Amino acid sequence: MITDPLFYLFAVPAVLALGLSKGGFAGVGLLATPLTSLYLPPLEAAALLLPILICQDAIAVWWYRHDWDAWNLKVMLPGALIGMSVGWLLAARVSDDAIRLMVGSIGIAFVANAWLRKGPVEPQKKTAASGMFWGGVSGFTSFMTQGGGPPFQVHVLPQRLAKLTLVGTTTIFFAIVNALKIGPYFALGQFSLENFSTSVALLPLAVVTNFIGIWLVRVTPTELFYKIAYVLVLAVSLVLIWQGLFSKSLGG
Repeated sequence: MITDPLFYLFAVPAVLALGLSKGGFAGVGLLATPLTSLYLPPLEAAALLLPILICQDAIAVWWYRHDWDAWNLKVMLPGALIGMSVGWLLAARVSDDAIRLMVGSIGIAFVANAWLRKGPVEPQKKTAASGMFWGGVSGFTSFMTQGGGPPFQVHVLPQRLAKLTLVGTTTIFFAIVNALKIGPYFALGQFSLENFSTSVALLPLAVVTNFIGIWLVRVTPTELFYKIAYVLVLAVSLVLIWQGLFSKSLGG
């Protein structure tokens, strides 16, 4: 188990972010890996967080099991599988900072386009090709840095799904993606007894904040929820770009 207090200075806020994210505020969860990556290499940080994510996924999937959109999952999950496979093949060859910059740039461009568009916000239909493409980008960036949220939201947020349907669809998509990471992360040697025991120690905090996130989603009005979602995408995208340009791991 990691005992360095400096690690927990980053890990505790990261786990809090994950709990709120899995409760339904998906954007804030993107802060988790960048925060943990200030101490650990990004792929190792992603592997340390994975057991926590899977436990939170189980809670969230049960809670939102009746609220999800089958069409989006049908078109996005095959793309995600392709994207994750590409990430597995390129894990040792692609710069972590390049991935952060790519994800951050996608998020900023998406929010800027949404906010600069004139007229009332109307639901936009998406195509199967769009779902496959953005599912693939999401799978790739999720595999590399747990940063699959902005590409996923590029496809889903403009559809203006019912609030709980959006949350449930997001929950099930990333629950499946996270489960599929287990084998590749083992093959890449990213799991260790020290990191796993650290994940277990952080799990109670993650579960508590998961339920706080679920409660917040239930009481937040739909329009406010969507505004918060866009702001979170922007904030996290800026963090990713900052880290891609300036930061490095502090854990040795």
